[in-house]
Amino acid sequence: MDIDEIKKNLETLTGWRLENNHLVKSFRTKNFAHTLALSTAIGALCQQFDHHPDYMILKYSELEVSFSTHSTNSITQKDINIAREIEALGIA
Repeated sequence: MDIDEIKKNLETLTGWRLENNHLVKSFRTKNFAHTLALSTAIGALCQQFDHHPDYMILKYSELEVSFSTHSTNSITQKDINIAREIEALGIA
């Protein structure tokens, strides 16, 4: 996926950004329990779609998640799709 395609997709993904060839989003939460619940929901979704994050950073009231496709070392449609699925959870 070229940079123009990535940027076009990012226009429809609120809060997602391109950072060092990764799709990244930071989520603000009410407290640690909500952060943990969000990370669990995202983790379950990633298991379902067999597409896992590069990293998830948990803080008291914030979760940052990063995606790229490991096999291609780039952003692919799989990354866009998982970002859309996370948004569809309704908790993002």
